[in-house]
Amino acid sequence: MTTTEPVRTAAAVDDTAPAKPRTPLAARIAARAGGGVMRVVLVLVALFWLMPTIGLLLSSLRSSEDIAATGWWKVFTAPSELTFDNYQRLLDNSAITDSLVSTLLITVPATFLVVVLGSFAGYAFAWMEFPGRDWWFLVVVGLLVVPVQVALIPVSELFGAIGIFETTVGVILFHTAFGLPFAIFLLRNFFAEIPRELLEAARLDGAGEIRLFTRVVMPLGGPAIASLGIFQFLWVWNDMLVALIFADSGSPPITVALQQQVRQFGNNIDVLAPGAFVSMVIPLAVFFAFQRQFVSGVMAGAVK
Repeated sequence: MTTTEPVRTAAAVDDTAPAKPRTPLAARIAARAGGGVMRVVLVLVALFWLMPTIGLLLSSLRSSEDIAATGWWKVFTAPSELTFDNYQRLLDNSAITDSLVSTLLITVPATFLVVVLGSFAGYAFAWMEFPGRDWWFLVVVGLLVVPVQVALIPVSELFGAIGIFETTVGVILFHTAFGLPFAIFLLRNFFAEIPRELLEAARLDGAGEIRLFTRVVMPLGGPAIASLGIFQFLWVWNDMLVALIFADSGSPPITVALQQQVRQFGNNIDVLAPGAFVSMVIPLAVFFAFQRQFVSGVMAGAVK
């Protein structure tokens, strides 16, 4: 007896072939929504996010009578209300101008110290051998979760004992101490991704640790250092809690000075609005000035 094999038809072959994967519905919607429609949506979201800033700017250019009578959007139908008299009053207000100087005297040293000390410590944890290195790094990581509020009372007593309570030096030291754990953690992880062969080649050429750090590590870590500097500057500039407790009441930073203006003169919006806008514009200017380095640091960290 002979047996005949079943004949496979084209339909049978097609049934056994793997089905072509279908594009997910979300991916198809995203592909069709790209281009001009998505750009319009992003522009609208950006405008909505910037609306408080725009409102504050327009309010700072209106008189107190106009602010009390109508909202800031009225300037689009009555542009004659805009005036720079509020900024002239702001410059004549010594409390606000002195507070801006005090804020710079606190923010710039606190940012510089955190960047410099954090860079040295990050390099040491990444590429130098010393006893207990990993355990000390775990301590640094643990300090990241310590809230500022926990240290307010003991640090106040310590600063009072050594005579730096309610001084600019005390505020700088406090911000430096609480900014270093994040700085060390960030820079150590970034420096550790530098190829070891590059550092060994520099050592073979006779470079010591200081020269290796300044000539090789610092240029390569520029984006991460710039990102850290921006973060630290924004944190210190916008801080109010630490400044309210540790700063000199005679020359407080801008955040405390604006709060005091509200408490003492609740209706002087013609001074508060331009003061708040100036205090917000300066950190924004710093961010946009170093925007390229900030984006490079974020993208480098994402790739690594």
